[in-house]
Amino acid sequence: MTALYGSIQPADSVYLSTRTHGAVFNLEYSPDGSVLTVACEQTEVLLFDPISSKHIKTLSEAHEDCVNNIRFLDNRLFATCSDDTTIALWDLRKLNTKVCTLHGHTSWVKNIEYDTNTRLLVTSGFDGNVIIWDTNRCTEDGCPHKKFFHTRFLMRMRLTPDCSKMLISTSSGYLLILHDLDLNKSLEVGSYPILRARRTTSSSEITSSSSSAPRSVGSPCHQNDSGLLSEKQMSRSSQREGGSPRNSLEVLTPEVPGERDRGNCITSLQLHPKGWATLLRCSSNTDDQEWTCVYEFQEGAPVRPVSPRCSLRLTHCIEEANVGRGYIKELCFSPDGRMISSPHGFGIRLLGFDAYCSELVDCLPKEAGPLKEIRSLYSHNDVVLTTKFSPTHCQIASGCLSGRVSLYQPKF
Repeated sequence: MTALYGSIQPADSVYLSTRTHGAVFNLEYSPDGSVLTVACEQTEVLLFDPISSKHIKTLSEAHEDCVNNIRFLDNRLFATCSDDTTIALWDLRKLNTKVCTLHGHTSWVKNIEYDTNTRLLVTSGFDGNVIIWDTNRCTEDGCPHKKFFHTRFLMRMRLTPDCSKMLISTSSGYLLILHDLDLNKSLEVGSYPILRARRTTSSSEITSSSSSAPRSVGSPCHQNDSGLLSEKQMSRSSQREGGSPRNSLEVLTPEVPGERDRGNCITSLQLHPKGWATLLRCSSNTDDQEWTCVYEFQEGAPVRPVSPRCSLRLTHCIEEANVGRGYIKELCFSPDGRMISSPHGFGIRLLGFDAYCSELVDCLPKEAGPLKEIRSLYSHNDVVLTTKFSPTHCQIASGCLSGRVSLYQPKF
């Protein structure tokens, strides 16, 4: 598959190009690659047949505000989330009405994950909450739900492919990891210290805060620090309040290139399809630098029974165009994990760990090295905000700020 992606010819690779109403925030393929869904700024969800390039349907009022993210539960059911604070479930066989609407968040809902083993839907939003929804007991009135975790300045939340860990990125530059994840186990919301909005220079320091949520769509805020709390103190606090080996918390400040004293905001968060690494898009607190970074998971022996360590090591990075400030750019791994598609200005860049698109485990450098640009693809007239590989075909989708969606296909 990687070899086919490498043969893309930028001049004539676009075979579908359509315009939506408002910016494109997210693209998602069905697991079998038969449907491409598009989350739009102006309450819309669009559906396409990505092979024939035919438009299937427009859900013109899918939500009452911006649609931020789409997640397929299987080949027919999918979920959407919105700035209207709700999540909606849809069935491809009956798109005229929603399966149900889920209420529980109090601010913009930005991220949806799904555990196929337990059939639990996991959502996160700018209210700082991670909420679990039991789709096994779904009715027209919604699903039973519970608040699973809370932290200020939450940006993105992801589950590892085996659902053994939950990663949470923040606008403060912190990366939170919940180890030995058990989504059925109730966590006392607020049992962990609230994080401050600006990262510190030490990877073992976290802070307390009472500041407000990010100021606008895709635009994290950065504020000043006060009142440091060490990781050791945090772990003791968690243990006193009923911490256990399940769902134990680790707080990291991933190393980011550039001038480190200015702090960083982690905007986009993705995971390697084999669970080997995490992919972050980071911007400086002053919004004048933007980086794509890859971190290898380094499992180690637990430091304390309640706090296993899973340190991240920066392996590869590359500076980005830093345009379209205030908007988050969603990047992704290819299905085999050998390539990265990253929004870059008015197009996308295909990046590899080396010039041959080798597996990450086969080209781990001793020190962090640059990602290799394999190909650049430019077909938009505005800043690209999101990109996605097809899970089944040699195809890449991208969407931009002015609402254009493009598909790229290799030329043989």
